[in-house]
Amino acid sequence: MKFLSMRAAGQTRVGVFVSGKVVDLNTLYAWYLEHEEDEKDAEKIAHGVFPSNMIRFIEKGKDSLIKARIMAKYADDLLKENAAQELLKKRIIQPYRRGQILAPIPIPRKNIVCLAVNYAAHAKEAAMTKGEEPALPSVPVFFSKPPTSVTGPFSNVIKPRVTEELDYEVELALVIGKKGKYIPEAKVRDHIFGYMAFNDFTARDLQRRHKQFLRGKGLDTFAPCGPFLVTADEIIDAQNLNLKLTVNGEIRQNSNTGNMIFKIPQIVNIFSSGITLEPGDIIATGTPEGVGSAMKPPQYLQLGDIVETTVENVGAMKNRIVSERQSQAI
Repeated sequence: MKFLSMRAAGQTRVGVFVSGKVVDLNTLYAWYLEHEEDEKDAEKIAHGVFPSNMIRFIEKGKDSLIKARIMAKYADDLLKENAAQELLKKRIIQPYRRGQILAPIPIPRKNIVCLAVNYAAHAKEAAMTKGEEPALPSVPVFFSKPPTSVTGPFSNVIKPRVTEELDYEVELALVIGKKGKYIPEAKVRDHIFGYMAFNDFTARDLQRRHKQFLRGKGLDTFAPCGPFLVTADEIIDAQNLNLKLTVNGEIRQNSNTGNMIFKIPQIVNIFSSGITLEPGDIIATGTPEGVGSAMKPPQYLQLGDIVETTVENVGAMKNRIVSERQSQAI
């Protein structure tokens, strides 16, 4: 299933993508209970099953997921029968509009866990930009991005005045669905709720100046993700997904998640050793080669540039680079 977070009537809602339409799960379920089962407390029950917050929805576990599947099929049947006119009028089912789509988890409760140099070719190009000998990491190199770095899949990304070297990084991100600690590699799939496209925007000059990752990678809007949170059962092999990123239509990155140095089971196993992972936690798994800083000469992002980020079978994003002044005016 393809879940998403959206704006509806001034509120954040959890939706599901069905036949090219967006379904508001909460209001659809309330409508279903009232009209199909004559339930008097339909709204109260619906709020209990489908909260408006994606993290709380994930925490509900299998029961809410099962009901979401039922509601998605119900909506799909109505659409196929051309019987959804009333639901369309009430905007319970509505067209897919990019302006209404938020990051699947708009406000994470923790920092986003990220990996550096997790693709061999990127590790090589990163070393060369520093004048160092290429060397693959022997253990995963973790860093984090704060919750305030998250922005929507079609939102503007701010190039702040503190950087002149704004760069991009296409990535696959996973979202934890089940709490765990010291998670064995063989059990990792059971703890993953789903996957989403992710872009780890980076201020290379800040990263270089401060000699660590948080400052250069944690600025506001530097973590677009989405548009969908695709459930793990929909992804047959997360280690065989094509990744692509373009800037103004020019392909800059084009690789496959199979080229990761540390695979997803290793990443989750190692990070969860001593650290509890909880539903809604986000882990971005690293970027392949082709970043702007490694080009000769370097090709950093400029105001007005359009960055398109695609992860096969997961989702595609489109973000425009704007100044702080422009972001305040929008």
